[in-house]
Amino acid sequence: MDKRYDHTAHEPTAQQRWEREQTYAPENAQGPLFSIDTPPPTVSGSLHIGHIFSYTQTDIIARYQRLAGHTVFYPFGFDDNGLPTERYVEKKHKVSAHAMGRSEFIKLCQQESAQAEKTFEELWRRMGISADWRECYSTISDRVRALSQESFLRLLSDGLVYRKHEPAPYCTTCRTSVAQAELDDAEKPSTFNDIVFTLKDGTQLIVGTTRPELLSSCVALLYHPDDARYQKLAGKQTTVPVFGFAVPILADEAVQQDKGTGLVMCCTFGDKTDIAWYKKFDLPYKQSIGPDGKFTQETGILSGLKVPQARERILEELKKQGLLKNQKAITHTVNMHERCKKEVEFVALNQWFLNILEHKEKFLELAHQINWHPAYMKARYINWVENLNWDWCLSRQRFYGIPFPVWHCSDCGETLTADLKTLPVDPQETAYPGKTCSACSSSNVVPDTDVMDTWNTSSLTPYICWQLHAKTDLRPLAETVPGSFLPMSMRPQAHDIIRTWAFYTIIKTWFHHRTIPWKDIVISGHVLASGKEKLSKSKNNNALAPEKLLERYPADAIRFWTASGTLGTDITFSEEQLRIGSKLLNKLWNAFRFVQLFVQELDVPTTQPNNLGPVNDWILHRAHATFSRYQTYFADYEFSLALHELEQLFWHDFCDNYLELIKDQLFNRDRYDSATVAATAWAVHTVGLRILQLYAPYLPHVTETIFQELYQQQGVASLHQTQHMQVQTAYEVPESTALVQHILKIVAEVRRLKTEHQLALRTELAQLTVHATDQKMADALQEQEMLLRGVTRAQEVNCTTDVGQTQLVQKGEKYSAEVAV
Repeated sequence: MDKRYDHTAHEPTAQQRWEREQTYAPENAQGPLFSIDTPPPTVSGSLHIGHIFSYTQTDIIARYQRLAGHTVFYPFGFDDNGLPTERYVEKKHKVSAHAMGRSEFIKLCQQESAQAEKTFEELWRRMGISADWRECYSTISDRVRALSQESFLRLLSDGLVYRKHEPAPYCTTCRTSVAQAELDDAEKPSTFNDIVFTLKDGTQLIVGTTRPELLSSCVALLYHPDDARYQKLAGKQTTVPVFGFAVPILADEAVQQDKGTGLVMCCTFGDKTDIAWYKKFDLPYKQSIGPDGKFTQETGILSGLKVPQARERILEELKKQGLLKNQKAITHTVNMHERCKKEVEFVALNQWFLNILEHKEKFLELAHQINWHPAYMKARYINWVENLNWDWCLSRQRFYGIPFPVWHCSDCGETLTADLKTLPVDPQETAYPGKTCSACSSSNVVPDTDVMDTWNTSSLTPYICWQLHAKTDLRPLAETVPGSFLPMSMRPQAHDIIRTWAFYTIIKTWFHHRTIPWKDIVISGHVLASGKEKLSKSKNNNALAPEKLLERYPADAIRFWTASGTLGTDITFSEEQLRIGSKLLNKLWNAFRFVQLFVQELDVPTTQPNNLGPVNDWILHRAHATFSRYQTYFADYEFSLALHELEQLFWHDFCDNYLELIKDQLFNRDRYDSATVAATAWAVHTVGLRILQLYAPYLPHVTETIFQELYQQQGVASLHQTQHMQVQTAYEVPESTALVQHILKIVAEVRRLKTEHQLALRTELAQLTVHATDQKMADALQEQEMLLRGVTRAQEVNCTTDVGQTQLVQKGEKYSAEVAV
């Protein structure tokens, strides 16, 4: 082994070996299947350290499961259809999808997606991600588009999907409708404005509102039916200020009597309450804000303005006409689009919806059939489902997505669907095959122009994985998915997409096959930048680019940092952890260089010697005990706690104690009988392999490199193809363990005495006297005389039951030590 570990040379060598020998291919394993529903990263820019954090944690679990004897199915995907990719392309190329044209823009998105996926894969490979890179998928590929469209058509046939002219949240920045799951709440400053409405007889009514710019969309005033102040207004109409049209005055229990003046206007639409009143009272729909976020021509003085400017303009006009009576500064909660962080509006469009509200109780029940790690994350899912207010809006008014495979008859309104055998299909590029409407024979047939919400496709990842695993073009929604595959073993994901990816996958799998998608869901935290803000591609807080970090640190050191994270918990990025990881790699390398001296200079027995001696018994006992706890933690996916146990074994037991105890045997072999040295050679070689295997999920490159140097004779091509059952065999010797604890105490006390007297640890002792509590212990310790002499540098060791104290005695230039145990 080289004097120093050079990660710049060894990491690429290991990666090339894994690729050349297909180390991680499922066909190279024979155990029970462990399938991973890996998150497909969104193609919307470069990856940041937060991606490295969560995806490496998944890889640690995958590597552990292989070593545990499973056939690990670990595909990788790229989520490259939908709004995130569109926004990325628009920003990068400084273009507008709407201005550029559909076909040209889609082509540009495809080019960027392909390039980004190559870049992503290269980075994941550098990080040692052990996915089967032959089994990659893209959510915009023909196979996945066909699957997504088939899912839609089957749900439509089952009566779960419907199309309706329905109000829904709409982002005027991204120019598309969005689902409830894509909304965030934010506290924003505003003003509460008291505005004058007028009855026909001239009576003034004061109405408080935070959205005065929506006066042009006002369709009614409402009061609470128990409010005595306004009961006389029943059946009357009032004139909307500035715009001069009349609207009815209605009573409804949803009005808060103590808010503002107790009179509230209903506009189409300011919020969800407006939508409820619009439906309840069958009010007209008056749209003021267009898809581009600008006020329409019908709004007169507000025409062409965006919301902030329109609000200022209408307030100026109200003041000018003496119709603004009071203003009060407030903060209130508004709905924001999570993608662009802009406020959303509510717009009525012909859109597709998936009926989920009627099935909320079932979705809550399904949560309890899945094992959540950490367990408390299930509460987030339950809270989300309980607070659902909208069916899932599937429609998006964008371009780079999966089209709805339908056409519409403009005469009778019939929906005409594509044949399953023709999927995937783009109705805007392909004429309806039936030529005329099947309901009324009209030839006036037009394509649906919307695309699907990207989550409508991502929610099918278990079925995408099934296709890859089965290596078939068969459609899993039509075929009976083998029970050995669904539910899959594990879904790893971050906590912020429980309400989207987790929820949508659960409901889709239930709708299609009445089962849960996976047995376990493992939730990771986020990496926080300074200020406790989540690292994100959309923010300028991702200066810690993985590529830059890989120029300064080994990939294994970065992986070590990722393993320090606790499931479900956000952490702040720590470069100190990378430095600690680098020190660990050097420590491993140096420790195994010492092991190599035993292996190269001595004949290591091929089978376990009959008598290993207490020290070798002890380290093997400790290795097995550590593995038992390591297994227990990994059973709950607590890889950070498993690593902590391993760190204790390696640093404290193996390096600080065991190697120090056996060092004299290597350098002064003539003092020991050959059987003792051979037993130690076997033990250090065996324990070394156990430690390497336990570190393998975390530090795949350095452990593979050491394995190739020292353990090629194991008959396995790679450390990552070994199995726990063959390496981490049971070894329990409590008697030897107890004895070695006394030996370690003796060594520690001698070192302490030397340090307190400012002596070098290598200072020789004329004599070491050990005061044992009983003769049995004294005899057992005396049998380890050579070991004690070697580690304490004592010329003579005497173990007695005489009463004594721990002290260092100086006689002339010589020192003697006494230790009581």
